Amino acid sequence: MPGSGERAYVYAKACGIIGSSFIGKNLPKLTGLTRLSELDRMLFAADARDLPERELLVDLERRIINRTAKQIITIVNSFGRPPELLVRLVRDFEYTDLKRAINASAAGERNPPAHTEIGHFATVDFGAYPRFDKMLKGTEFEFLLGDIQTLSTGATASIQTKLDRQFYVGLWNSLFKLFPADRSSIERILAEEISLRNAVWALRMRTYYGMNPDQTREHLVFIPAPKGYFTKNLADDAQASLDLTLDNPAEWDKWRWVKFLNRRDAGESWAADPRYFQNAVAEYLYHLARRFFSRHPFSLDTTACFIKLKLFEEDLLISVAEGLSLGMGARETLELLGAVS
Repeated sequence: MPGSGERAYVYAKACGIIGSSFIGKNLPKLTGLTRLSELDRMLFAADARDLPERELLVDLERRIINRTAKQIITIVNSFGRPPELLVRLVRDFEYTDLKRAINASAAGERNPPAHTEIGHFATVDFGAYPRFDKMLKGTEFEFLLGDIQTLSTGATASIQTKLDRQFYVGLWNSLFKLFPADRSSIERILAEEISLRNAVWALRMRTYYGMNPDQTREHLVFIPAPKGYFTKNLADDAQASLDLTLDNPAEWDKWRWVKFLNRRDAGESWAADPRYFQNAVAEYLYHLARRFFSRHPFSLDTTACFIKLKLFEEDLLISVAEGLSLGMGARETLELLGAVS
């Protein structure tokens, strides 16, 4: 495990990056933005681009993602031998890019979609696209080849589920290779995240795809909950929602995650809104990571929380960019996300 000197250095470096990130006290700096070019200049003053707005959006999103990855890798590489948990958190980018490549292939796209460079943490050869046999050779993703060979447009949901399940199971297992003092905070965060992600998926599958409870269960991630947690399995809360009627608010009152559902206005019809729920969940997980970031400065929790905070910032900035490209002010987007009031 990393020594105290490494931990102190990493914590100081992470604090410096977080201090200049667009979260916490810096978040209000975004609220006055009304044009995409303003966001570009704010984020990349020395590298702002003179592009038509549609092209600028794609280019800016890619630079935001690459900047996030670079900052995360800088911190993780500060350890001589980064723990597996941190390596797996870095590979979140690879999972996202692989999903994008699979979707592109299913749509018949011959040119490879953009992917994020993660240096020596990378395992997939994205340059071999669309030859997935070469892309995935020798990686933990080889088991997908049978599914990918019979791929068709609109039939990628089962593969996405398998990737999500593999990511979270691998992440969860790596957590318990750490000493208890190094994992207490991130264990709580990941347990909440997996439970809530399952709940998000359950709402989305039922609302957007009309899946019944049995079909929806096939897309959940079943992981035994840690000792002392609220449920026995991290899919239990999602499963408890499957028999609740989507447009009957009274049935949801005793559900554990009811506080993240959209509000009920008297006299108006109501239905559980997956987008509202997902935004509220993201805000909650962000506050958890922010609270735990400095609770145990020299534990490995700190670095894991740092990664979670940077990924939250990435999602926030991309959402603001997309809103600006549609003519929405940054404040309006941030209010919809629940990031400002």
